[in-house]
Amino acid sequence: MEPLKKGQLHTATVEGYTSDGQGIVRLDGAVVFVPQAIRGETIDLRITKVMKTCAAGEIVKIRTPSPNRVKPDCPHYGLCGGCAFRHLTYQEELYAKRQRVQDALTRIGGSAVQVEEILGAKNPDGYRNKCQYPVGPGGEIGFYQARSHKVIPVTRCLLQPDACNETAKAVGTWMRRYKVPAYDEATGHGLVRHVYVRVNRQGQSLCCIVVNGQKVPREPELTAMVRAAAPKTAGVLLNVNTKKGNVVLGDRYRTIWGADHLTDTLRGLTFKLSPPSFYQVNRDQAEVLYGKALEYAALTDTETAVDLYCGTGTITLCLAGQAKRVIGAEIVPAAIRDARENAARNGIENAEFFCGDAADTAAMLASEGLRPEVITVDPPRKGLTPAVIGSIVEMGPERVVYVSCDPATLGRDVKQFEAAGWQAVRATAVDMFPGTAHVETVCLLSKLVFCPNLKRSIILRLI
Repeated sequence: MEPLKKGQLHTATVEGYTSDGQGIVRLDGAVVFVPQAIRGETIDLRITKVMKTCAAGEIVKIRTPSPNRVKPDCPHYGLCGGCAFRHLTYQEELYAKRQRVQDALTRIGGSAVQVEEILGAKNPDGYRNKCQYPVGPGGEIGFYQARSHKVIPVTRCLLQPDACNETAKAVGTWMRRYKVPAYDEATGHGLVRHVYVRVNRQGQSLCCIVVNGQKVPREPELTAMVRAAAPKTAGVLLNVNTKKGNVVLGDRYRTIWGADHLTDTLRGLTFKLSPPSFYQVNRDQAEVLYGKALEYAALTDTETAVDLYCGTGTITLCLAGQAKRVIGAEIVPAAIRDARENAARNGIENAEFFCGDAADTAAMLASEGLRPEVITVDPPRKGLTPAVIGSIVEMGPERVVYVSCDPATLGRDVKQFEAAGWQAVRATAVDMFPGTAHVETVCLLSKLVFCPNLKRSIILRLI
């Protein structure tokens, strides 16, 4: 077959999905990625771009539609870069996400572990308790177009609670009414950069306006309009971010009205939520995720557990209820302050927290001779560094519970752990972010014991 060329038309059957939810088609061995194509469909497609190792295409006609195809229920779908799966049934979305995790563990990690299940959400819409709305240079409030910083105006996002959507609309009305300028990334001029909203289980919300300056005009009017739009607003804050770049929050806050934080409950524990606090955005699925992590940790009230990348201590404090001693480590000072405060708030006395880099803290604990039975890690998307893995290996836990937000880096790290003597023995996917391409995984790694005095190599898994 001739090499693929832009503009060519082909008929093919969709085989599966990419990590970002596109359909995969093969044309005589050449891989073509087709947005909104569904596994099992036969489609006519047009080649839109040819790259060195793959190509991109678009659907011209669907010859045999999948029974899992549905009409997208969001008018912004395909423009806003948030959702990837609103053209699918939820069951097919779960299939795609589970398969993504399995492929990463098998192909990248070289592991034989099977993903036992994917735990889907009871409520796939309205689940986000933290909403960040970028503001475009023309004052438009919404979300970024895929792979760009162009803001698509969105008046109602189906993933956000009504309080968040109504707060964002109120801020937009305030900006237009009082001619408050939006920030322009290109020039560095203007004022309002983001609208940031948190919501707790009781429906209370915290509105934080991120601005390129020290203050905004008409602050009483801003407060009144936000409170009218979202009557359970607990506080209105200003965050100062005068730096160029795409980091959302600056370092300084000022409370315009009301409270500067919320409290929320997770697995029976109470947590303080200030704007910069790390907290899982899907509370209900976070309880599912942490429940699976605790199951894999298999604590019996007698062990020591170490939680690296502990954030504000959510996993650490959940572990504390089933361990003799828990130690959390996090590099962000404000998060550690919140973690200690959360421990005190919940009357937990067997939890300690260290502020520092995960690799440095793990190395320090290892050098002190700490030998925890369980280590949990919940790293950012980039995964673990070799130094962190090395320190975990040096501490020699019986079990490592890896909570991952990126299957690819999980697969890479599983391969590094196996080279050091730990093997993935269980894995479960958790759909924390319905509608989007993101998926969480809980993976149990167990230390291997080799028996060299036996004629045949026998591996005992300590689980």
